[in-house]
Amino acid sequence: MGWPRDDAKLDRVRALMEERGLDALVVRAPDNVLYLTNFWGMKGYDACVFPREGEPTLICLEASEEDAARTAWTTDVRLFRGYDPDDPRPPLSRTLELAQEAARGYERIGLELSLGTQASDRMVGEPTTFTSAWFEGFPGARDATPLLAEARAIKTEQELERMRLANDIAAAAMEHCKLVIEPGMSEAQIAAEWEGFVHGEGTGWEGEVELALGFSLVWSGPGIKTFTATTSRPVVEGEPTLFEIWVCADGYWCDHTKNLVPGELAPEYAELERGLMAVYEDALAFVRPGASLAELDRRIREGIAALGFPGQPSHPVCHGVGARAHEPPYAHQAGGGEIAEGMVLAIEPGCYRAGGGGLRVEDNFLVTAAGVEKLSSFPDGVVRA
Repeated sequence: MGWPRDDAKLDRVRALMEERGLDALVVRAPDNVLYLTNFWGMKGYDACVFPREGEPTLICLEASEEDAARTAWTTDVRLFRGYDPDDPRPPLSRTLELAQEAARGYERIGLELSLGTQASDRMVGEPTTFTSAWFEGFPGARDATPLLAEARAIKTEQELERMRLANDIAAAAMEHCKLVIEPGMSEAQIAAEWEGFVHGEGTGWEGEVELALGFSLVWSGPGIKTFTATTSRPVVEGEPTLFEIWVCADGYWCDHTKNLVPGELAPEYAELERGLMAVYEDALAFVRPGASLAELDRRIREGIAALGFPGQPSHPVCHGVGARAHEPPYAHQAGGGEIAEGMVLAIEPGCYRAGGGGLRVEDNFLVTAAGVEKLSSFPDGVVRA
């Protein structure tokens, strides 16, 4: 299930490298390796040396040779052993040596020096991290993270096609949950229904997705809070069950918050839904090429304060989505930046009551010359099950 080389995004990266005077990028974050080579590694031991001119080099595990041959856009693939009987060092030591060899001859090198978060490899559960040896291995390297963030903020047609697949899988999983959710089942049980659908039905989706993974936080009624885990609390009749959900389809993501309610929505929640949806719709109307990201954040938070929730939410209300579920740009009232055509933004206002309960809505929107295009077919607000 390979994709043709996306020259539009690779040319954008090279143009930014020329502008910043860089001869080569050396990247190790799985999402940046994917972005530059189309190879999504199994264990995060892989790297890419991406020159401004010439063929990129993919460095990957010997066990991934078949995957690289099938999916990677470069023919220069250099393999290393995960276990080497003559070398007791961890595999990343061998990655570093091959990266140094491939980067030899380039004077001005960019590394991910200020990278704060990265997407997982395909194994997910035990992500790898950078060590000091990696940074010390390229003396005088410059920070390439801002360059990659700028390039990745504008999506190509191929990237949008891949993100639409993730959005479609997430929506279909919500339609499944709409049919099976019942009062009394636990948050964890309905979360498992959603995640099971994503992995079971999304893998192989439309013959275009090799691997789909779902991630969720599910809370119901008084369990709705921010940054808490899914538990055995029961689904509550008449109150929202909130699905904070992410789908990764072959390395491209969507990020949604959807809500289901078994039975008739309680009047106090219906009132909160009306108020929050008004804030949401005002934000969507504001999103246009050239609009201020700082003003978007300020506008949403002022609307939420007017609903009686000052200082909320504690999470970002707008961020980019792409080869990570959360990536630049971020809207912040004390920051800068403008919205640009071709960005995909997650817009997510939320209100949370002291002690538990509340509501959040979120979808992913492509910024067009005329405004925004919603990428998920599943409705916003609270959907009756």
